[in-house]
Amino acid sequence: MILVSISILLLIFILNIVPAFMPPTWTLLSFVGLTFHFNNYALALFSIFAAVAATSGRAILALFSDKIIRNKFLNNKTKENIDLIKIYIEKRKIFLFSFFLFFAFSPFPSGQLFLAYGLTDLKLRFAVIPFFIGRLGSYLFWSLTASEISHKLVVSDLKSGAFFSLYFILTQLTTFYLVYLFIKIDWKTVFKEHKIRFIKKIIEQ
Repeated sequence: MILVSISILLLIFILNIVPAFMPPTWTLLSFVGLTFHFNNYALALFSIFAAVAATSGRAILALFSDKIIRNKFLNNKTKENIDLIKIYIEKRKIFLFSFFLFFAFSPFPSGQLFLAYGLTDLKLRFAVIPFFIGRLGSYLFWSLTASEISHKLVVSDLKSGAFFSLYFILTQLTTFYLVYLFIKIDWKTVFKEHKIRFIKKIIEQ
């Protein structure tokens, strides 16, 4: 059982490194709560490790976005444009904390959010701390309150391929497009003139 638990935690870590088209982690937490019959203390401990694994995976995703995508592919003009967002966000840390906390509790995909965050070159702690808190709360909920109803929902979803349904794919593609717009928008024009304008080139030539 210990080996299976470690394998699930490793899977959670890997799922959160991949930015999109992965099943939500709560399905694994529901599986653990329904299958292993842990007591509440053991489930709470497993949820803590799961939150650490998920947060670590998202942190690596943000680092990849920063060190690889930002530094290797974006041109200097695009980096300077994104840095305007960095300056704006750094002055609103409470909003940033609340935003990531909300996303961690919500069912919305967070992979693309960490991709966009990594592009800003902001310090990781501003994102990972609230994300960990939110994930811990949501994972505790799913692992401790898993029931036969949620079990049937998970099984039904997996059998029907709901994760790769048209809705799921469109949601993932939409969030990727929002990341593209995040890079493409001329933020200087937005802040100074309150108008939406796009920069022409974002890739390093």
